[in-house]
Amino acid sequence: MNVTPLLTAIQKKKFKPVYLLHGEEPYYIDIISDALEQSVVEEMHKSFDQSIFYGKDVEISTLVNACRRYPMMSSHQLIVIKEAQDLKWNKDSDLLLKYLENFSTTTVLVLEFKYAKFDKRKKIYKAVQSRGEIVESKKLYDNQINGWIETYIRNKGYKIHPQASMLMAEYLGTNLTKVANELDKLLLNVSAEKEIIPKDIEENIGISKDFNVFEFTSALGKKDVFKAIQIVDYFAANPKDNPIVPMFGMVGSYFTRILKYHYLSDKSPQSIARELGVHPFFAKEYVGAARNFSKSKVFYVFKQLRKYDLKCKGVNVGSLTTDADLLREMVFHILR
Repeated sequence: MNVTPLLTAIQKKKFKPVYLLHGEEPYYIDIISDALEQSVVEEMHKSFDQSIFYGKDVEISTLVNACRRYPMMSSHQLIVIKEAQDLKWNKDSDLLLKYLENFSTTTVLVLEFKYAKFDKRKKIYKAVQSRGEIVESKKLYDNQINGWIETYIRNKGYKIHPQASMLMAEYLGTNLTKVANELDKLLLNVSAEKEIIPKDIEENIGISKDFNVFEFTSALGKKDVFKAIQIVDYFAANPKDNPIVPMFGMVGSYFTRILKYHYLSDKSPQSIARELGVHPFFAKEYVGAARNFSKSKVFYVFKQLRKYDLKCKGVNVGSLTTDADLLREMVFHILR
């Protein structure tokens, strides 16, 4: 999602009387709320004109009374309700609705409603919609993280190789706050004049450029038994950084893309990239993997994934069997 226009308006001190920031992804909620905290009230006046409450600790009546106060040292006062999802919305919510119908022009109210969507059927939602700003921060799907990383890097004035961004996407997951923190750490240690490559990821974030889940799935797709087992051995030596359960999900996603490829009518690189949700750079990899794995073979792989996923959770497996043993055994079944 693009919040740049909103952040620009905040920086220019074009404030709305109320902001409802809601959704399952806290990253954008924090970004917008932080921008308001930096812009509405100057640092020297925050003890007078900025108030931060927590939803579980504040009554709506107290909140409304705070909103009706006048700022002492600034043009506006800022009222931030963190964890607004914990407010007692069914108690005294009419008080907040009446305030929104006749709000103070010198108050900026921010409702941080995290990890859930606000009920759009509520009158309060419609009141905010007509008078303020509503931002729904949606959680990204796994196949959207790679593109998000590339956009983030580009907006910072850097370039990143597709393999490097894919490597980070596979390992860091969908927690955008975590991803952004790791990217910021990376950018402190690389030059904007050069393209970020997998080696930079290894040196600055600690993700091996040669022994990672991305290289593991690639080895499976190429039916490279030696490389796949090498990577499994690396995982076994570093179990804390390479837990087995998420590995099944990543391998499953890889073979799901191979299956999707088989059903594509248009197998041009652009179509492959679009339909599989990957960078065009990787289109040829799925062409090769599809040659090695027919539709029926892919379904067989899914069967093995389900089987070994259960085994790693203790179903029909000996007490001395390790996660690495199961992963090696699964590799041999998939590549036989």
